[in-house]
Amino acid sequence: MSKNSQIVVLNETVRIQRMDQDDYISLTDIAKFKNPDDPRFVIQNWMRTRSSIEFLGIWELLNNPDFNRVEFDTVKNQSGSNAFVMTPSKWTDLTGAIGINSRAGRYGGTYAHKDIAFEFASWVSVEFKLYLIKEFQRLKETEHQQLGWDIRRNLTKINYRIHTDAIKTHLIPPLLTSRQINLIYASEADLLNMALFGKTAQQWRDENPGNKGNIRDEANVSQLVCLANLETLNAHFIHQGLAQAERLKLLNQTAIQQMKLLLADAGTRRLEGKQP
Repeated sequence: MSKNSQIVVLNETVRIQRMDQDDYISLTDIAKFKNPDDPRFVIQNWMRTRSSIEFLGIWELLNNPDFNRVEFDTVKNQSGSNAFVMTPSKWTDLTGAIGINSRAGRYGGTYAHKDIAFEFASWVSVEFKLYLIKEFQRLKETEHQQLGWDIRRNLTKINYRIHTDAIKTHLIPPLLTSRQINLIYASEADLLNMALFGKTAQQWRDENPGNKGNIRDEANVSQLVCLANLETLNAHFIHQGLAQAERLKLLNQTAIQQMKLLLADAGTRRLEGKQP
């Protein structure tokens, strides 16, 4: 997840920050759903109640070893009275709390750990809380999918570096021009394309003139995994001194075998109700 994100809940933009490996949601943005002119007043009203102070205290006791229990007991005893006033900054200063914090700047406002933010949202509006949880979960699912995609793409890039290093060491003779070297790299890239996709990058572009990407950008997860394996295997074949035609034949056989296994495994996972 990026350090700063945002979601839209019932037409309200709600900011999210990543702090110390946890997600903190803007209470200020949630409060705007109830009072867009003075959201701080909404937060302070929530923190005046005894039930809110008890919730915040229990959360800190479970998650914050440095929480000041003595000050918490004092605050809890005072909470709920007509004269009791509490703000996020005051709560943090008195008890050493980590679940809520206020800050200035572009992403300023009051932020709270997602556990606390959901509790606050419930006090503001049950409907808002339910949509907030739904949109937050949607964001996390998207981030997890993106993380998995980035890992697979990075794996392919790492193997590509191994592959090109092997080409440079074993296939490129000395005194070649840069153009000649680039042509050799392109030839080896298309060797993998032919083994996996049955066509070169140029053939794919000719078949897809309106597509701004390339043949590998359109690859699915199974193909990316297979491609990463083929790059490593081709580098090994190059080190062995195998001719390009022989490597293409072996790589194509490997691609066919691996894709059958990957697609069969994906089908099994779908039948079992698991993610591919």
